[in-house]
Amino acid sequence: MQATTLKYSSQAVSKYYFVAALLLFTGQIVFGLTLGLQYIVGDFATPYVYFNQARMVHTNLLIVWLLMGFMGAAYYLIPEEAETELYSPKLAIALFWIFLVAGALTVVGYLTVPYAKLAEWTGNDLLGTMGREFLEQPLPTKLGIVVVALAFLFNITMTVLKGRKTSIALVLLMGLWGLALMFLFSFVNPDNLVRDKMYWWFVVHLWVEGTWELILGSLLAFVLIKTTGVDREVIDKWLYVIIALALVTGILGTGHHFFFIGTPGYWQWIGSVFSAMEPIPFFAMTMFAFNMVQRRRREHPNQAAMLWAVGCSVMGFLGAGLWGFIHTLSPVNYYTHGTQVTAAHGHLAFYGAYVMVVLALISYAMPILRGREANSRRAQNIEMWGFWIMTISMGVMVLALTGAGILQVWLQRIPTENAMSFMATQDQLNFFYWIRLGGGVGFLVGLVAHLYSFFAGPSADEQAA
Repeated sequence: MQATTLKYSSQAVSKYYFVAALLLFTGQIVFGLTLGLQYIVGDFATPYVYFNQARMVHTNLLIVWLLMGFMGAAYYLIPEEAETELYSPKLAIALFWIFLVAGALTVVGYLTVPYAKLAEWTGNDLLGTMGREFLEQPLPTKLGIVVVALAFLFNITMTVLKGRKTSIALVLLMGLWGLALMFLFSFVNPDNLVRDKMYWWFVVHLWVEGTWELILGSLLAFVLIKTTGVDREVIDKWLYVIIALALVTGILGTGHHFFFIGTPGYWQWIGSVFSAMEPIPFFAMTMFAFNMVQRRRREHPNQAAMLWAVGCSVMGFLGAGLWGFIHTLSPVNYYTHGTQVTAAHGHLAFYGAYVMVVLALISYAMPILRGREANSRRAQNIEMWGFWIMTISMGVMVLALTGAGILQVWLQRIPTENAMSFMATQDQLNFFYWIRLGGGVGFLVGLVAHLYSFFAGPSADEQAA
């Protein structure tokens, strides 16, 4: 293991964010397993954790730990790209603790206070923002997120302004600013249900299929530059193409959420056409990653980080691209919307596109933050085992959910007469739910292996060498 030091000492603040992100990720998986069991054994963990509570915590932890990962990635990446120290490391650390404590208190509130009472206590009658999936946070938490986001963006923007401006840094900034601006729609909760759903999708869709894709592209480009040694100019050209495709298809692709919520019929055409094109930027990202690896000028000692980067491009294409396309056309979506097919797409898309790119950045940066260029071969082998176990387990879960969704459509949605009720249909899906639970357990095993790799030392042979 070759010793190394950080290029800029302020990059060290990212370690706080990475450690917290991994711990929150673990919590998300634990609550996901709880949900998986409650699908099969309805009263599992009750009255301590009800299904609605576990679901809120599972989805909210996903958002919080990914945001924590994005912020940590920015604090590591921006000083190196800008070739200058972070504008205010103390502000970065203060924001970390504010964000972490606020998130923890919100989760405790979900688990200990009835949701209606929580809304009453936190001023939802003053400005009604609660009650929508992924945006269940109480008003004080939402306001805190805005304050933290603005202070974070001020910190990294000032860093870029005083240093070098690269394509990667500017694309990352554009994605992060877009993320913050789109979140403001979470404060708009009109009485009109159609407008309510439109504004809700402005947050959810234009995050994961808009601004987050800019963040994904910039982080992936950074890791590939560092691990392959390919010229920055080559990677920049790929990045521009991918981002342009992602924005065009992602923004107009929002229409596939407007099919049946009361909006004009032309959205069925706009949503279908541009959503069908959304796999293109993800396919381009796959080609980009493999092309860069083939053209690499060096064999970087951190092969685990390269595996995460290439895996991210492939799984992102499968989850966000292919599985999204499976049910994005309006005639198909008419039957599949809200079924387990949607859950299959959501799980694989989030894992492939965003979980894996954050883990790729952590895999590359954490050894350097700990004073070495890369982990030992033994630690990397354990990490790569974790990669494959998590990825295969996610594949098992997604295939099980896809099968459950197809059967659900067949029994409940397609029949015009004597269609099965929702609960009767759920009974018929138990076989798939057991398989999904097995995949979830396997995923947790892979995550534990991944976490263990951070503590695994070199083998006896490596020590002797």
